[in-house]
Amino acid sequence: MAQVGKMNQLSVVRVIGAGLLLDGEELGEILMPRRYVTPEHSPGELIDVFVLHDAEDRLTAIPREPYASVGEFAYLKVVSATDIGAFLDWGLPKDLLVPLGEQKARMRQGQWYVVYVYINRASGRCIASSKLDKFVDQAEAVYAEGESVELLICAKTDLGYKVIINNAYWGVLYTNEVFQPLREGQRIAGFTKEAREDGRIDVSLHKPGVQKVTDFAEVVLRYLREHDGFVGITDKSPPQAIYDLFGVSKQTYKKAIGALYKRRLITIEQGGIKLVSSSR
Repeated sequence: MAQVGKMNQLSVVRVIGAGLLLDGEELGEILMPRRYVTPEHSPGELIDVFVLHDAEDRLTAIPREPYASVGEFAYLKVVSATDIGAFLDWGLPKDLLVPLGEQKARMRQGQWYVVYVYINRASGRCIASSKLDKFVDQAEAVYAEGESVELLICAKTDLGYKVIINNAYWGVLYTNEVFQPLREGQRIAGFTKEAREDGRIDVSLHKPGVQKVTDFAEVVLRYLREHDGFVGITDKSPPQAIYDLFGVSKQTYKKAIGALYKRRLITIEQGGIKLVSSSR
C-alpha cells in the first residue's frame, strides 16, 4: 500500500487528461499531475513518487523526493510566517506547515530550524514541529562504545552541542572534544561513548580509545609515504597546526606518533617526523 509522506514506487493505471492515475492499492488511485507527465510514461510503468495531500485534500503523487519525509528530522528554511503557522521549504511545490501550536518559539521568515516531519492525526496531512522532545525517542538507547552513528547538530549549549543520533535519540557532543567548526542543521558522522543518567548519550567525532589511535597512526603513515617521508609537525607543534593538517587533537597526534616510534617506523627530528626508509 502507498504510504502518505513517503517515497513510493507505484504503477501507472492509465493516462487521463489531468495526468496519470497511479495504483495506491488500499488508498485507491492517486493522481500524478499532468505537469510531471512525459511522453515516455505508459500503463504498467513503475514510477518513484512522493505521496501527500493537495490543496483540495486529495492524495497526489509528485515524482520528486523532498528534503525530509515523515518520521525524519530536518533543517529547513521558513519561507513565510502567518497567523496560521510557518511554512517551510522542503523541496516540493507545496510548502510544509508548522502550526503555531507546534512551534517551540515563534518562527520567523528567512530563518532555519530543526523540525520533525509527521502526519497530523486529525487531517491526515504532513506537517512539522520544532518541539523536538515530543518526537525524540525517550527509551534507553542501546549502543556499544565506539559504534558508528549519524549526528544531526541541533543547538550549541554550555556543554557543547545537542545532537540527534541516528534520527532517534538525544546526544551530547562536548566542546573540548570538537576541533572543527560545526553549525546547526549539519549532519556529520560520529561515534557513541556512553549513556548518561539523564538518558542522553555522550558522543564523539572520533573513535574512542586505542582503536582511534591505531586508525590515526595508519593515516599518518599514509601521509608520510605520500609526502616524501616527512611531515613538519611534531608533538611540540601548536594544537591548531595539528588540527589544520590532520583534523585531530594534539593528544591523539602525540599518541599516534608515540605508537609509530615504538614500532620503529618513524624517527622524530627537530623539525618534524621522518619515515624510516624501510617503511616506505
